Amino acid sequence: MARYSRIEVAVTMAETGLVPLFYHNDIELCKKVLKACYDGGARILEFTNRGDFAHEVFQELNKYALKELPGMMLGVGSVTDAGTASLYLQLGANFVVTPVLREDIAIVCNRRKVLWSPGCGSLTEIARAEELGAEIVKVFPGSTLGPGFVKAIKGPCPWTSIMPTGGVSPDPDNLKSWFDAGVTCVGMGSKLITKSVLKSGDFDQLTADVRATLDTIQEVKPKQT
Repeated sequence: MARYSRIEVAVTMAETGLVPLFYHNDIELCKKVLKACYDGGARILEFTNRGDFAHEVFQELNKYALKELPGMMLGVGSVTDAGTASLYLQLGANFVVTPVLREDIAIVCNRRKVLWSPGCGSLTEIARAEELGAEIVKVFPGSTLGPGFVKAIKGPCPWTSIMPTGGVSPDPDNLKSWFDAGVTCVGMGSKLITKSVLKSGDFDQLTADVRATLDTIQEVKPKQT
């Protein structure tokens, strides 16, 4: 079962502002990536469910996080049905992220009091997700919808917490545009955990990149008044 409550996960997402996304079928590589992100200051990571036997990799990775990386909250993404969500909850997923709005996933996660973040592309979907108990809504694909969409949503619905995925990069101008629009946090995959880093094995560079991204986010986040 989840080690961290949905409230703890939501607070950590909001405080750090960053959810790194990653998948690989090599468990040892995954451990190195997770450790590098942790050393850089990340306390959340979404393991995307994208390959055969991905749940087996997640199981070992979560055991590693619980034993070696105190405070690291590992969750799962790219979940498209309740059965898959249930499988990962049994393996200790601390949150579930989906590319679509699925009420069956909401029921499973709410029953276990696990944070779920559904992918939404319209205000109607966002409103329904919140009615189903979603604390932080994923705007997807962010590359298509853009910061302007977030700003438009936050106008009539200032209470909505949004995490865009896709179209987010460590570039300060890009991050500033999203946080100025009103996002709570951002999901970032290959723009942060790059192919070049994975190929070279330069995990010190990944640690530095994560730290720099977190610092930039703190700089561009609107200050609370």
